[in-house]
Amino acid sequence: MANLTTKYMGLNLKNPLIVGACNLTMETDLARQMEDSGASAIVFKSLFEEQINLESMQMEEELNEYTERHAEMISLFPSIRHAGPEEHLDKLRKIKEAVDIPLIGSLNCVYPDTWIEYASEMEKTGVDALELNFYASPAGFETSSCEMEKEQLGLLKTITEKVKLPVSVKISPFYSNPLYLIKQMDEAGVAGFVLFNRLFQPDISPSKQDYDFPFNLSHPDDYRLPLRFAGLLHKEIKGSICSNTGIYQGEDVARLILAGADCVQVVSAIYKYKIPHLKKILDDLAGWMDEKGYGSLDDFRGKLSKVNSKDPYAYQRAQYVDLLMKPFELLKKFPQV
Repeated sequence: MANLTTKYMGLNLKNPLIVGACNLTMETDLARQMEDSGASAIVFKSLFEEQINLESMQMEEELNEYTERHAEMISLFPSIRHAGPEEHLDKLRKIKEAVDIPLIGSLNCVYPDTWIEYASEMEKTGVDALELNFYASPAGFETSSCEMEKEQLGLLKTITEKVKLPVSVKISPFYSNPLYLIKQMDEAGVAGFVLFNRLFQPDISPSKQDYDFPFNLSHPDDYRLPLRFAGLLHKEIKGSICSNTGIYQGEDVARLILAGADCVQVVSAIYKYKIPHLKKILDDLAGWMDEKGYGSLDDFRGKLSKVNSKDPYAYQRAQYVDLLMKPFELLKKFPQV
């Protein structure tokens, strides 16, 4: 029978299937279902500093809405303030107590001091590791890409020195050279990399002539970008590689491990097919391994990575150029065009 065990950030996992950060991981009953269905680890929903700040401002407005009208009543009540991240951290503690598999805390902050403060507070909850969501959504023209990356690297070094937990970074693919940045982060002590952060972009409704914010699940082919980078990074960095996005079936997991990933994260697959689908993914992966004669993940991990590939152009632009040079081959594949 296939051995699915793997390691991620030094954590021993029973298989490579991790449930990524989402609303579902906040519920104790659902977290237990994920564990029972085969999840090897769970990433708790991200703690967003912006959300806490917004809730705090809304609460302040509501508490002071009638202050001027009833000034004589203010002293009758104790001062009330927003709990900050404590509610989130309390739920994190409860999930940690409810499951036996590793629990990873996820963090997304704005200001350097808050990154450090919240990372330290999250460590106290007993989680097994931290996942930092690093990405920039530029809305102005003043800051250069170098400045953004330098700031993130400096912050990362401070956090890894401050906390004793293994730290992973979930980054976006929209850096000028993600490989260069990952290498620098790897040298700064990052224990793992999640490829990639799925960023939700606004849309516009022509009928309403207004902004629209649809909740879009990943598409089955979205695994190709993290696959490419997993293949490029295998054996080139010390940190673990976790592929994320577009992973729905056991064969998708096999693809990414062949490229060089240590594990994967799934979210959309659970929303689309429900939590028990995790078991099917694992059963299909094990079945594929038995069929191919692989006893463990290490038997084929990175087999088709760049460092092990017999095709020197597999991870280059040559394939794209090759397609451009053979337009009639495309017409044969798609005769309706």
